[in-house]
Amino acid sequence: MSLPVVLIHAFPLTPAVFDGLAERLPGTTLIRPSLRGFGGPEPAGEPSVDTYADDVAAELERRGVERAVVGGLSLGGYVTMALLRRHPERVAGVVLMDTKASEDTDEAKANRLRMAAAVEQHGTRALRPMLDTLVGETSHRDRPGLVIQVAAWLDAASPDGVAWAQRAMAARPPSFDTLRDAAGRGLTTKTVIVGAEDTLTGKDEADAMASALGGVDVHVIDGAGHLSPLEDPEAVAAVLSP
Repeated sequence: MSLPVVLIHAFPLTPAVFDGLAERLPGTTLIRPSLRGFGGPEPAGEPSVDTYADDVAAELERRGVERAVVGGLSLGGYVTMALLRRHPERVAGVVLMDTKASEDTDEAKANRLRMAAAVEQHGTRALRPMLDTLVGETSHRDRPGLVIQVAAWLDAASPDGVAWAQRAMAARPPSFDTLRDAAGRGLTTKTVIVGAEDTLTGKDEADAMASALGGVDVHVIDGAGHLSPLEDPEAVAAVLSP
């Protein structure tokens, strides 16, 4: 990819989730913004993925980057789709990793709001159950160091950032029309990646996004769960390499 590549991290992590992937893309100009509440600006205002998108667009402006391929992992994918809505001129192509274009069900929204309140009341120890679903079965079995690292990231997350993010994700709209419109305008890159063991945003969600983008292939990463670029950065880099 000759254009810069923006990699937007997952909830409730940091750009470090892409360290292994970055090492395997040595010829690519990578921009890895920290979202507000996760090393970026402090959470403020009404929680919205649109605010995250505006923050990323502002960072690109500061860096003098007019257009880039934007890759988003999980929450980062929601931000990528918000960028397509709000700043389409900035997005030359998309890489959607372990994310979805559908909105949350009522039950999922309620769970997010409960989690936001729990973290505000009890701190980030309320996030520990997420560890079971953030990484796949293979990582739990064969990559104990990786699991320990993800647990440390969960513990280190800002309660304010976590609560703001959960409320922003609960309020996000569906994005299938956004993807169809973007595909119709023309994108240099339309890539969908999903871990074979992703139980949060699995193959069905990936297929739906691929269809909205015009029927592109879905790249399934064997032995990886919801954090495929972290769990198997070599396989994801192979997909992204020219």
